[in-house]
Amino acid sequence: MRHPARLGIALTLALATAGCSTAAGGGSDADTKPAAQAASVTSCGRQMSFTAPPQRAVALDQTSTETLLELGLQDRMAGTANLKTKIPARYQAAYATVPVIAPKIATGEQLRAATPDFVVAGSEDLYTKDRAGTREELDALKVPTFVSAVDCPQRNPAGKTPFELLFSDYENLGKVFGAEERAGKLAADQRAAVAKAGENASKVPQGADRPTVVYLYSVFNGMPYVAGKTGLPSEMSRIIGARNAFDDVDEDWPEVSWEEVAQRDPDFIVIGDLSERGRPGDSAAEKRATMTRHPVISRLAAVRDNKILTVPGIELDPSVRSVHALGLLAQGMKDLGHVR
Repeated sequence: MRHPARLGIALTLALATAGCSTAAGGGSDADTKPAAQAASVTSCGRQMSFTAPPQRAVALDQTSTETLLELGLQDRMAGTANLKTKIPARYQAAYATVPVIAPKIATGEQLRAATPDFVVAGSEDLYTKDRAGTREELDALKVPTFVSAVDCPQRNPAGKTPFELLFSDYENLGKVFGAEERAGKLAADQRAAVAKAGENASKVPQGADRPTVVYLYSVFNGMPYVAGKTGLPSEMSRIIGARNAFDDVDEDWPEVSWEEVAQRDPDFIVIGDLSERGRPGDSAAEKRATMTRHPVISRLAAVRDNKILTVPGIELDPSVRSVHALGLLAQGMKDLGHVR
């Protein structure tokens, strides 16, 4: 973040005139138009107050971008960054109206050049000095910053599930933008989807007798990365009446060994398909081939009996798309018997 004082002056001058112009965009539903009302929300321990809805929001990652697009807020977006996979077809027209300020992780210079009046991120680690700038730095420039509640569990009410934290993001963003109706409907629809996915959980044995699942996210340099305790798949497993086989590892996506996977001997394997990311070992086909060729993994009952499911890898991280992966998981486990 070079020359913060000069950049700060430029940003302040730009923001002074931003509210007088209309952001270019594809249009949004009537209930997403800014309303002349004050709003106050707390995000990851930081309270923010707004006298009017933001006009020039910047989303620092794909998760935040797709949430704002789902809420119909493309005409209130001054930028997006860090696209990891293709934008779903239903968002493509709206996404095309939003400037891309950085293809990868945005720097402080790139963010400030967009003259934002609000910044949204799915994770707190995007707000660092060598990235977009700290939340304190941006706050000093009168630019409020939002972080997904899912990334701040230690600062949220006890007992809230990751999905409930995700839904609270929609509702808080709805307050900020004066889009409460659409945000409320999105949260209600996704709560219903979660409830539907869990319909069969009561029919499954409880506790240690529940079927176990290994979530294979990626294979890098021949080593598997799987879902650990703190990732969304552990909650997905609980909802459908299963158990994440690596829920004793206190990480989101730890690197493990194939021998460790074999020791867990999961009843099911869920492959995260990251074909669009394009790295070696990312596609579902490559991961299947790796398992079937492995001298130990190939002998696991889950591999021999093809108790393997494939879901979009990006949907295994918290986002507006995650309920889709949860539905695929619930239906797939049901089709495969969902028993030991």
